[in-house]
Order: sequence, then C-alpha cells, then structure tokens
Amino acid sequence: MLKDKKINIIISLAINICIFIFTILASIIMFTGFKFMHGTDIVLESTKLGMFRFFTVDSNTLMGIVALVFAIKEIQLLKEEIKDIPLKYYILKLMATSAVSLTFFVVFAYLGPISEGGIPIMLMNSNLFFHLIIPVLSILNFVLFEKTDKIKFKHVFSGLIPTLLYGVFYIGNVLIHMENGIVSTRYDWYWFLQNGVWTSIIVVPMILIITYIIDLILWKLNKSYYK
Repeated sequence: MLKDKKINIIISLAINICIFIFTILASIIMFTGFKFMHGTDIVLESTKLGMFRFFTVDSNTLMGIVALVFAIKEIQLLKEEIKDIPLKYYILKLMATSAVSLTFFVVFAYLGPISEGGIPIMLMNSNLFFHLIIPVLSILNFVLFEKTDKIKFKHVFSGLIPTLLYGVFYIGNVLIHMENGIVSTRYDWYWFLQNGVWTSIIVVPMILIITYIIDLILWKLNKSYYK
C-alpha cells in the first residue's frame, strides 16, 4: 500500500470514528433532553423518538451508521484483509455526506436567518453536533481523505434518495394533519408550506435541485482531489 494512501485511510478512519461517536453523543443529548448550553426559544429539538421527525436527526443518523461501516472497511483494508473498499460503500458515503450537507446548507442559508436568535440558536446543545460539527467533518473527510475514481456521474443521482424519502414523509405528514386547508407549524416544522400546501410544487423541486448540486459538487471535489 502506498504511503500517502495509507495516511489518508488512517485519517479518514479517525474522522469516521469521531463522526460515529459524535452521532451517538448528540442523539443521547437530544433523546434525553439534556442541555449543556442554555438559551431562549431552542428550536428544532425534540426528545425521545419524536426527534426522528427531523431530517437533521435522520441525516446525521445515516451518516453515523455509514461512517461506522466505512471505518470497519478501512480497518480491514489496513489489515490487508481486503484489497480495496467496494464501490457500494463509496456510494453510501456520497448519499450520507450529501444528506448532512443539505442539513448544513438549509440551517445556514434558510432556517438560521428566519429564526429568532439567528444561526447561534440553531447551534445549541445536540444541534451543535448535528448542524455543524458532523456535517463539516463529513464533508472534509469525503473530499480530502476518501478520494476515489470509482464513483461515476450516474452514481451522483443516488444522493437524492434520502431527500426524496424524507420529502414523501414530510409532505404526507403535513397533508394528513391539515385542518380546513390550513397548514399547522406543529407539523410543518421547517415552515416550508406556510403559504399553503400548493407551494410544495415549488419547494420540492427546489430542494431536489439544491441536493443534486450538492451531490455534484461533492463528487467533483472528491474526484479532483483524487487526481
């Protein structure tokens, strides 16, 4: 194994382990409602199983699981039990990294600016990990240390899968709980459809386009650094 490649694998392994640990830690913090940072009007937090209604939690959970699986493969690679990491694991990494990247983008470009308290309020307690630390580590790891030429252009579309699945759940949940044609913020917790459920025909394509652009950028950066 080339020295540079081995160094990259070791660094990636360390980051993947950190991502997994941070995911567990942040999940426990949100699940139990523990607060190590105190502020007013904490938003987009929930306790127990209710926390999984957020794309933030779902995307980070996916990232944590994929990071653990990828770390196992990297250990096997370092031990020379396998010759290379199969393509399917890189595709999973792209999907998970894309999902937490979307979380990061939405928080800093949309939710933070429209929330009372701004971006700082979005980085409280478990969300410090979910909205910032884990996404940033995931992006840096995929772009800099998990370089590969295996991912092809056709695989970029796989990054849309988590967003599509969550979109079906989110809009379905909003429709089920509408009363007299009114969309409740209790179920439209990202405030995407407050101007009416008809805006989903604008919001859904827009989010998918943003996700695809993120996928494309991640793929291009990963590929360019590999070269």
